[in-house]
Amino acid sequence: MVDLSIKKVEDMMKNQLNIRNISVIAHVDHGKSTLTDTLVIKAKIASQESGGGRYMDTRADEQERGITIKSTAISMHFELPESVLKGHLNQKHNGNEFLINLIDS
Repeated sequence: MVDLSIKKVEDMMKNQLNIRNISVIAHVDHGKSTLTDTLVIKAKIASQESGGGRYMDTRADEQERGITIKSTAISMHFELPESVLKGHLNQKHNGNEFLINLIDS
């Protein structure tokens, strides 16, 4: 699991060039939560073995029905290797650590 201090997150929030805001929007049963769960696992907020996903569906009725009813937001930390940044990121950035703010709708 990732161990980020509040200070680290505050510092990342000040580095506006490395903040990305993303919203996942699609019809019901088109994989929004699956995509979000995959990003949560990739960000090491949760492990694949920690319960089978559906990390953003926090309400009991969402868990029972297996669908997202209310939008949920999460912030994730990603650190990208320089080789990835040089070859694929054509936007201005400052360093290789990114704060991703994601809304799963």
